[in-house]
Amino acid sequence: MANQLPISVGIGRQMDYWWTVFKRTWRGGIISSFGAPLFYVLGMGVLLGGFIEGDPDQLEGATSYLAFIVPGLVAAHAMQLAVEETTYPVMGGIKWHKTYHAQLATPLSARDVVNAHLVFVLSRVASACAVFMLVLAPFGVFESWWGPILAFFVQVLVGMAFGTVIFGISARMTSEQGFGLIFRIGVVPLMLFSGAFFPISNLGVVLEWLARVTPLWHGVNLSRMLCLDTMDWSLAGIHLLVLVAVTAFGWWFAIRGLEKRMVD
Repeated sequence: MANQLPISVGIGRQMDYWWTVFKRTWRGGIISSFGAPLFYVLGMGVLLGGFIEGDPDQLEGATSYLAFIVPGLVAAHAMQLAVEETTYPVMGGIKWHKTYHAQLATPLSARDVVNAHLVFVLSRVASACAVFMLVLAPFGVFESWWGPILAFFVQVLVGMAFGTVIFGISARMTSEQGFGLIFRIGVVPLMLFSGAFFPISNLGVVLEWLARVTPLWHGVNLSRMLCLDTMDWSLAGIHLLVLVAVTAFGWWFAIRGLEKRMVD
């Protein structure tokens, strides 16, 4: 551990592997990365939204349900995509095709392996969010030119917050059976009840405060404030602090998890 490679060198030495993974899998990811979210927007934002009155007082400043749902939906999609890329792929690297074993047999450390995988996740999340936001721009749901740009970085940060933590959990799991629980009692409830589809004030006092402590709500709310130009800068600072703190903890948690599983 004392002779660890610089981070950029450790990641660079794995570029060929992750580029090969991307070339072999990008076609299969088109539907999950771009198709499904767009159908969500068209089905819920456009069709269902046509029956919902666009009251800014009820929709956190949005003048239409489409404008309300878009920022939160992209943030929730970033979470979902990051979790997908840090569950079964991590288990595969450890248990099935054992690529982590091969990588750790070289001068690479567990930190290098984690960093390279997370950079790949970052690229997947960033590309999906970027395309999503560009496709939605002509719908007139953004109130400024700079807000969606900053919201994009927030959405990517949401993905990395979840990706790092889930990587740490996956590295400690011995069976893939637990992944079903992560999606059923983690990802799906968070997506539904963290403000992406409706204001969390509709949940009642107790559930509203439970939603407020989830990282996804912080990402959804900050993304929406930026897209709708309804900024509360003090609240935005809290959102950003929570997301950065979760990401930093998750990065450490992921490295320690892989070290304990593969090295110690």
